[in-house]
Amino acid sequence: MGINKILFVIFIVIIVNVDARPVSWTQGSTLMAYSNNLKNSIYYHFSPTYKFSLGLEMVEDKIFDNSYAYFRFTRLLNRKNMQNSQRNLYFRSGVSSKQWASYFFGLQGDWETRRLFAGFNVNLIESGNRDYFNQSYQVGIAPYLGEFGDLHTWIMVKTKRNSVADEWSTFPVIRLFKGDVMLELGYNGETSWDTHLMYRF
Repeated sequence: MGINKILFVIFIVIIVNVDARPVSWTQGSTLMAYSNNLKNSIYYHFSPTYKFSLGLEMVEDKIFDNSYAYFRFTRLLNRKNMQNSQRNLYFRSGVSSKQWASYFFGLQGDWETRRLFAGFNVNLIESGNRDYFNQSYQVGIAPYLGEFGDLHTWIMVKTKRNSVADEWSTFPVIRLFKGDVMLELGYNGETSWDTHLMYRF
């Protein structure tokens, strides 16, 4: 079964509840699926504590036309809960199953209130003798404030760039989440669909 079919099955099976944080609650698990112009992937991680997660990501790399797995480690570096907002900063890393010289590391951060969101993601990817840098930035607003258990909606703008294409791509994104499931869909005519599906359990 191809990775696109697996992504579709996951989408159909779990589309019902989550916020996009790479570390879950203590003893929690997360299953994610990504599809964009760089890769298709399925990523599972387990959080022994709320401060870090260990996981496995199966990747179909569109940049180098390759498939492999990443053994991943993510660490919460900083979290600040304020009266009406929260901010988070994470260290992210992974080592490829193909060779130890293939790995990535980076930072992911976000700040949000119930109404506003801002986030970023920067990564350096080393792939043997080839390497590249990718980055993305996202801002958004919630058009309404839902209660606990409601369907929450965010209207966002995302801009991203990788050093291989060396071009910025900016596009609208809609984020929907309810309970433990989140779906994020974005589209740009040049870079096509940018999708992220997450389920926590």
